[in-house]
Amino acid sequence: MAPVNANRKWRSPLRTTLMALATMGTLAIPALQAQSSGNQTQSQQPANPQPAQDIPDAPSAVQPPPPPKPALPDAPLPGASTNKEPIPFPGDSPRQTEPDKQAPAMPGVQTTPSGSSPRNQINPKQDLYTISVSANFVQIPVMVKDSDGRRVDGLLPKDFEVRENGKKQTLTYFTSDPFELSAAVVLDIGMPDVAVQKVNQTYSSLIGAFSPYDEVALYTYSSTVSQVSDFTGRADKLTATLNQMKLVRGHNNGVPVMSGPLASGPTVNGMPVGGPSVQPVNTPPREAHVLNDAILRAALDLSKRDRTRRRVIFIISDGRELGSKASYGDVLKLLETQGIQVKAVAVDAGALPVYRELEKIHLKGQGYSNILPKYVHATGGGDVFNELSRNAMEEAYAQVTSEARNQYTLGYVPKAIASGSPYRSVEVVVYKKGLNIYSKVGYYPIPSAR
Repeated sequence: MAPVNANRKWRSPLRTTLMALATMGTLAIPALQAQSSGNQTQSQQPANPQPAQDIPDAPSAVQPPPPPKPALPDAPLPGASTNKEPIPFPGDSPRQTEPDKQAPAMPGVQTTPSGSSPRNQINPKQDLYTISVSANFVQIPVMVKDSDGRRVDGLLPKDFEVRENGKKQTLTYFTSDPFELSAAVVLDIGMPDVAVQKVNQTYSSLIGAFSPYDEVALYTYSSTVSQVSDFTGRADKLTATLNQMKLVRGHNNGVPVMSGPLASGPTVNGMPVGGPSVQPVNTPPREAHVLNDAILRAALDLSKRDRTRRRVIFIISDGRELGSKASYGDVLKLLETQGIQVKAVAVDAGALPVYRELEKIHLKGQGYSNILPKYVHATGGGDVFNELSRNAMEEAYAQVTSEARNQYTLGYVPKAIASGSPYRSVEVVVYKKGLNIYSKVGYYPIPSAR
């Protein structure tokens, strides 16, 4: 029995110790887990940390937390702009400078004064509007057509040669770009009323022939010249003016009364009432038809327009001339000095081939009918469009403005010549066969300012 009791004495203290250790381990596990969890939480960082000033401080066990700061408006950084507009991307228009900041001084910009000519070098069209040169620069619009009357495009400077007074000139300017037009439209209201009313029906096509970039002035003439409207690019204004002109009537050019009771008064048995008298010789009246004066008036007004535009006089008439104060030579000199082209649509009797040939036989005091083609040819306007029907007139309007706008433009500085006649002849040659060339045949140099 003694051995059994001895074993029991050794087992009791050991068992008691083991049970105490187990109890302590059980109590320590939650504390270790809590400590481990706290360390893990502190070691992990947020994926998108916020600025330090946005995270409130943790409450302290020593002193109470400070009161929250009041929200303040966003203050601009030193030198930063308070403008809330978005930052412009490259290519956007720059914003205006703030009033409190001084913009850097810009260099002076030299613009082209009225009456100047393009720079004397081969350059694109935009240089024509910004560069001024000396007054002796010569600019020549040239129209090139094939044998069928179609405009020829695609020619280069090497295809042209310009001769002034027979001497070859060196081209310093060349372009085939279209030009904006300053056009003076001259309407003949001295024609028979049937012709005037036919022209009145084409006014809408006449306005449509011009682009929004062109400027147009309207003139009428018969025995006198009148300006109906000043230069404008507004189609609505031109439409209103031409609608009012539809009320204008032409002349009743019927067969003149040369004999009969209405020609010499009442008669009895073939004798005039009141006794015998000499039978009067009646001649049909001749009303003035001042074509020269009309072109002169339009040319004077065009000479004041911007020289960077192509200046054109567009005449719709039967081409008769009688009673003008200005002569053909004086008017042509002004046109050639100012570089103004004349283009025309001949209507009524002026469009009849037989009538045009008969009118070339000039009788003293009966006027002229072949002056209009002379103006057109001398100024490089091409050919006169002879049209009788309304549709043909409307097509001619579009072709006239298209030809005036789309031409080759050559420029050069003429070589010095011996003193003599101020007039200088000009000839344009194209090194291609079968082509028709239309350009002015000469010019008068603009006198230089002294």
